[in-house]
Amino acid sequence: MGQTLTEKILDDHLVEGELETGEEIGIEIDQVLTQDTTGTMVWLQFEAMGLDEVQTEVAAQYCDHQTYQFDFKNTDDHRFLRSAAGTYGAYFSRPGNGICHNVHRENFAAPGKTLLGSDSHTPTPGGLGQLAIGAGGIDVTVAMGGAPYYIEMPKIVEVRLEGELPEWATAKDVVLEMLRRLTVKGGVGKIFEYTGPGVESLTAPERMTITNMGTELGATTSIFPTDERTRDYLERLGRADEYVELQPDDDAEYDDQIVVDLGELEPLISTPSMPDNVVPVREVAGESVDQVIVGSCTNGAYEDILPAAKMLEGREMAKTTEMIVAPGSKQASELLAREGWVAELMAAGVNFSEATCGACIGIGHVPASDSVSLRTFNRNFEGRSGIEDDNVYLCSPEVAAAAALAGEIVDPRNLADELDDLEDPGVELPDEYDASKADLITPEEAVDDELVKGPNIGDVPLKDPLDSDLAGEALLKMDDNITTDHIIPATQDILMYRSNVPKLSEFTLSRVDETFAERALEADGGFLVAGENYGQGSSREHAALCPMYLGIQGVFAQSFARIHRANLFNFGLIPLTIDEETYENLEQGDDLEIVDDVREGVESGAEAFTVRVNDDWEFTAELFASERERAILAAGGKLSWTKAQAEDGDAATADD
Repeated sequence: MGQTLTEKILDDHLVEGELETGEEIGIEIDQVLTQDTTGTMVWLQFEAMGLDEVQTEVAAQYCDHQTYQFDFKNTDDHRFLRSAAGTYGAYFSRPGNGICHNVHRENFAAPGKTLLGSDSHTPTPGGLGQLAIGAGGIDVTVAMGGAPYYIEMPKIVEVRLEGELPEWATAKDVVLEMLRRLTVKGGVGKIFEYTGPGVESLTAPERMTITNMGTELGATTSIFPTDERTRDYLERLGRADEYVELQPDDDAEYDDQIVVDLGELEPLISTPSMPDNVVPVREVAGESVDQVIVGSCTNGAYEDILPAAKMLEGREMAKTTEMIVAPGSKQASELLAREGWVAELMAAGVNFSEATCGACIGIGHVPASDSVSLRTFNRNFEGRSGIEDDNVYLCSPEVAAAAALAGEIVDPRNLADELDDLEDPGVELPDEYDASKADLITPEEAVDDELVKGPNIGDVPLKDPLDSDLAGEALLKMDDNITTDHIIPATQDILMYRSNVPKLSEFTLSRVDETFAERALEADGGFLVAGENYGQGSSREHAALCPMYLGIQGVFAQSFARIHRANLFNFGLIPLTIDEETYENLEQGDDLEIVDDVREGVESGAEAFTVRVNDDWEFTAELFASERERAILAAGGKLSWTKAQAEDGDAATADD
């Protein structure tokens, strides 16, 4: 039997386990990336483990979330990250150089390589045939030290693309169609592998738009085969020698298949406030639009902004609408500027942002109250934009530009009928991506060789080993699809404390219940209760670290998002799965006690635990965990476990 493309790359990097669905495997990691809101903890953990030097082929530290440096705490973080890159041998991308995924694809992403990143949209270079996975920061730390990355072997789903995109339909519409069909939970435990004759009609950047937003499906990653389109893109980047032909075998077998006829797609839009609330643009046409933003790591490259520039050339935006271009990298801005497109956009009334995650996480360009914001981003979770009651729509750059011209949501096909000279701009790549590399500092150019810590940078908190007796109050009961933005918001007033866990923990779950952190500290331990898909969204490990710091011992949920589940293990919080009836019966304030000896059960492989509620009734909660995850949980988290493993190895060496 032949292999899928995913299996071929995994097979080349497999160091432990077998490629059987549901089995835990360990794979070698070639490249790692981290960014400024997750990177501080990554490097503090690297220091705590006593490691001397990065062991992966490439390690890259990006500064893309806090680039505006509102406070010295932001700037201190960036100085610390620069010093860590210099001390341990990583590339350092200066603030303003661009979003990690965009800069990484421009400089390092390569077919057939594995990439682990402490950001959930790490799968972006899957469009180049790279197996790229988002993970918690400590998983990146350990991989950076040369250890394998462990994951449960996902199902591999073939997404067969047929036909070609019609006018005004885009790659963004392909992934919006996937979200419309599958929802934000549809990709959990799966890798989407794109195949079929429609693949060759898409440029590499279009493919990366699709793999970027595979994260919104809950997928482990998404990946495309490589072909002449891939080679062409790498040649334009000046990296033609990194091209590798990668295709699935003709007789490869997949766990499932989805067929998408590109020719049947039309402009789509995600309505507030979840990425899977997708409808045709024509169904919401006429809605007034106050703000339009083109950019982010999804649609912020040169070839994403150029179509909007062409549509606005020689025209002016509606007087009732504000438009911002938020480029994914400084390279995109520089290329557009050299060709005169920045001037065209400005003449139309557009403002330019620095190349940053910024508005996507509610830092800058926060919408007005009772307003509509149309964005080319990948997420529109309620409140993520920086205002709680927001109305954020997600769409392609073409739909966004059309709205800026009309002052309302409009199907660009209809606008083209009204404006005789408005044509579908299509996709155009530059002959060369020849922008400056001045803001990307190589390990050899590093200016620091020791860590520089400002007063806001603290130590990594550790949890004690797992207790045998776990009991406490159900401190908070939550609904389905609670995101990591709900658990630890990423607005600028909070983000600056990512290196200061005691302070950051004060904001834990504040968007659900602003009294939670205070109540958790007073309770001296307890549990969280949630519905399905708990912890979806960003990879931020602080969403597990801060509850741990507040004394939370575990989470009872109907299901968990992949990265957050791993982060719960990594910080010693037990993730227990409950059924719908139990969820409905549990109430906030209930006294919960796990009847069994928890530590013994975890270590012996127990798959279920009995939980007593208010000394009145009982339910069964399941623990889905590998032997390695159980060892991590028993140790109190991955940092403690990894240090113990290293010490055991040193002791064994000494004995020899």
